[in-house]
Amino acid sequence: MCTILLTTVALVACKEDFPVDEDGLLITTRTQCYVSSFEILGSDFQTVRTKTAVVDTLAMTVNVEVFYGTDLKNLYPQFSLVTDAKLDPKITGKVDFSDLANPKKYTVISGNRKIKKTYTVNVTVQKP
Repeated sequence: MCTILLTTVALVACKEDFPVDEDGLLITTRTQCYVSSFEILGSDFQTVRTKTAVVDTLAMTVNVEVFYGTDLKNLYPQFSLVTDAKLDPKITGKVDFSDLANPKKYTVISGNRKIKKTYTVNVTVQKP
């Protein structure tokens, strides 16, 4: 009897419709929308930053200094976001940060998909 009850509960729970977005990610009620930390890796997947990146959630900026000689055309940015948030555009491979006059912009989208905040990633190169 207990097994039948558990099976019935499991089937009902699986049939509930949970909303998902176009990426197949669960849409939640969370409204928080920010970057909590940032890392940047070189083509060997080792960090190329000289010190911890500075994430300013009020100014919506990420400031990071990389080592002199870093290949800015082949970097892998890694964002840590608040729970249930997602990033647009998605990072699917290496990113070219060589145009330092035009920093990359990434939008953080809240878990409920209603709040969007665009962060500017400013990369500077360590002086030789």
